[in-house]
Amino acid sequence: MRSSPRTGPATVAIPLFLALTGSPAQAEAEEAEQADRGEIIVSGVRQPYRGNFELREIPQAIATIDGAEIEKNAILRLTDALDLNASVVRQNTLGDLWDSFAVRGFAGDENLPSGYLVNGFNAGRGFSGQRDVAGIERVEVLKGPAAAVLGRGEPGGSINLVTKQAQLGSTFGSASLQFRSFDTVRAEADANLAVTGKLSARLIGYAEAGDTFRDTVQQRRWGILPSIGVSLGTATRLTYDFEWTRVEVPFDRGIVALNGDLRAVPRSRFLGEPADGDTVARATGHQLRLQHDFSDRWSLLVGASHRDTLLTGASSDAETARARQKLYVDGRSLSRQRRTRRYTSEHSVLRAELTGEFATGPLRHRVLVGADFDDFATDQFFTRYRGPVVTPTTSDQAGYVLDLQNPVYGRYPVPVTAPITNRLDVQRAIGAYVQDQISLTDRLQVRIGGRFDDFLLRVDNRLTNVQGRRKRSRFSPQAGIVYELSKPLSLYAAYGEGFRANIGADAFGEVFEPETSKSIEAGVKLTALGGRLTGTLAVYQLEKSNVLATDTLNPGFSVAIGKARSRGIELDVMGKLPGGFDVLLSYAYTDAEARSRVLDPNFSFQIEPGDPLINIPDHNLNVQATKGFSIGNRKAMLGAGVQYVGERNGETGTDFQLPSHTLVRVFGQIDLIEDVALFGSVTNLFDTHWYANSYSPVWVQPGAPRTASFGVRASF
Repeated sequence: MRSSPRTGPATVAIPLFLALTGSPAQAEAEEAEQADRGEIIVSGVRQPYRGNFELREIPQAIATIDGAEIEKNAILRLTDALDLNASVVRQNTLGDLWDSFAVRGFAGDENLPSGYLVNGFNAGRGFSGQRDVAGIERVEVLKGPAAAVLGRGEPGGSINLVTKQAQLGSTFGSASLQFRSFDTVRAEADANLAVTGKLSARLIGYAEAGDTFRDTVQQRRWGILPSIGVSLGTATRLTYDFEWTRVEVPFDRGIVALNGDLRAVPRSRFLGEPADGDTVARATGHQLRLQHDFSDRWSLLVGASHRDTLLTGASSDAETARARQKLYVDGRSLSRQRRTRRYTSEHSVLRAELTGEFATGPLRHRVLVGADFDDFATDQFFTRYRGPVVTPTTSDQAGYVLDLQNPVYGRYPVPVTAPITNRLDVQRAIGAYVQDQISLTDRLQVRIGGRFDDFLLRVDNRLTNVQGRRKRSRFSPQAGIVYELSKPLSLYAAYGEGFRANIGADAFGEVFEPETSKSIEAGVKLTALGGRLTGTLAVYQLEKSNVLATDTLNPGFSVAIGKARSRGIELDVMGKLPGGFDVLLSYAYTDAEARSRVLDPNFSFQIEPGDPLINIPDHNLNVQATKGFSIGNRKAMLGAGVQYVGERNGETGTDFQLPSHTLVRVFGQIDLIEDVALFGSVTNLFDTHWYANSYSPVWVQPGAPRTASFGVRASF
């Protein structure tokens, strides 16, 4: 059994003085300054999987949510930042205790957090709570058939978080204090310190505490995210990043919809037990990266990461089985389960990538060659009490009932739970990939490549003493073409296949087969106004097999539902228009559905071909505009945004629907004095009732009401 992660002051103190790296734009300025002194030092950090390409040359739709947009909107969580791109939609977040999202309609395993990359390393599948945006430089939404290179990601796309890293030779920083609705206070600081000309440390930290719009629900969050950058000569740079975070918040399944009525109870009403206390999620992570430039054409990246996470706590959750739910008998008595969890994970990654270019006659080749090793283990111990089937003689105590209209918390003794899951899942994978983009003419480029993966999946079910094992390997090809129609416009098309392991086994101990996928897309890219305005219009179709969905009668287990398909149209536009307006527009039409007829082994639901996938709207739109101006000699900014999310399915295999919603936000900033600014925002300006995601009619996550925030930020 794997031990849970433990950290102490010494563990933090060492990384605080050990980490590194800088953003490409700032790196160019540093290199220019050093060149004037006759010295060239590698200060920029290359992005993995990217190579030496402009975005318009890549046969793939890529959207970037930069730190400036996140800061303008006073966004605090990754989930809220991803709302700015319409291709990404929210999924079931385990009571707001992990990140879960779908890209282009596909979400992965509903019983694990959504995977994402951090500086190119697989890093998001642990139990660390919802990711805070502190320490994030930008969020890259890498859409489409790129799995042949990235590997182990969803075919709809991958999310890559580029973190703020130490900048060599510079000292600067900022600190902010923010007050939000519901008595929430947040402090955040970011300081880059040049220790020497070749050594810098960037220290980032945040702390947040306060109430929420949910009755009796308070939250506390904090994190330390330092980075250290070291120049090891004129062509080599070392980077170390550290992560130490903690989230403490009650487990909250949200509200219920009775006979389709989502206002059966107020959106603020907590349906758990306050005495259950907080569920705690914490993470400790390390990432070490070495970059060496052999020349201006060839570069090597090697690195390693390790991350430990822990989620532990108890909850009282609405019973999902209709036969055990008294709410469907009298319309007010909510039968509940009592649950406890202790989930841990360990995730280690090694990777190396060589990028470069060469010519064969008139043809220019830009190549990526890489390999990686990924070891992910999750240890889950889960206990549960659930009441009996409801009959006229079933007592409210047996059903652990809460009166929806007049809740009395602590009315009954806490039920005794029994182990339901005691399982260790281990995934070990080795992958290698190669990609060559060939310039056939000044306007025409083709990309060919592929990835080979070898997986070992092992499941140790300690309750049943059943051990499962599955080993698979596969080659996944990719191909693409880019044609420059004119200087502002380029056309592209791409095809790719993917191969991703499904963690775990079903309720009967059968280890799942890996997912396989095929993806095709085509589009047009715009680069205008000297690069100040960019946009992508794309159409796509994705198909995958061995898709998993949650087994509603066996918590913690999944069931294979066969095949699924997603197809759609996307438009992303971002830029600076004449007149000082910054604009952002993101729209997605997504048609995502099951393609197999599947009866759950426990007869809990029937899935038919054409059934929509859960929490995926047909239409999703986000549009935003900001304007900078001056008041006297003070700089100021005002902005507004609108998000529309269409109607979507709220439960797998049924016709329960979440309604569409439109949210309006406004935000602004003004300099009080030099280097000190006042900022503020109001989200859900018109106090709309909306619903972020759903698992079933009795597990619906209501969205926050009108929320205001304001704060002061000082920089040096």
